[in-house]
Amino acid sequence: MILCAGEIESFPFARAIGIGLIDVASNLTALALQERPQKLLFVGTAGSYGRRKLFEVCHAFSATQLEACFFRQGCYSPIENKIATELPSDVSRETVVTVNSSNYITTDTSIAQHYLRYNIDLENMEFFAVMRIAQRFGLPVEGIFVVSNYCDANAHRDFLANHEEAKRNLEAYLQKKGYLS
Repeated sequence: MILCAGEIESFPFARAIGIGLIDVASNLTALALQERPQKLLFVGTAGSYGRRKLFEVCHAFSATQLEACFFRQGCYSPIENKIATELPSDVSRETVVTVNSSNYITTDTSIAQHYLRYNIDLENMEFFAVMRIAQRFGLPVEGIFVVSNYCDANAHRDFLANHEEAKRNLEAYLQKKGYLS
């Protein structure tokens, strides 16, 4: 089952499951109970903390849910904040990334550098929730993202300016790689 966030991040071939961690967790749980998918593929755009370039396509099999306060030792979490699955043998390791999810978008490049130190390359608001629900239901899961912006002061402006092209690039990639029939 191919999934996407929805609203402006919609695709004709994907089921919209909501924006942000809470909506995704709620909507994807209901969908999984009703339709019993065999595998989840979440597709969309993501912000780069700096290592991945604009319009680069990346595959994700791991996600974190780290807030900026974590890097300043200003918070802690008693819950698991990293989820990873095994990498398939047919995916190029050069395109594999870890994605951080939060209901907030990083706009401070000094914070972005902290994520890079933890080998986290991309930011997408939904992917951690997708991974958590897949884990709970014992489903294989993968994310495919196109970089639409950098996580800096211009993140929102650049996201809006690059969004349509990023979506077109993602759809073309999915067709070329056989994800879409």
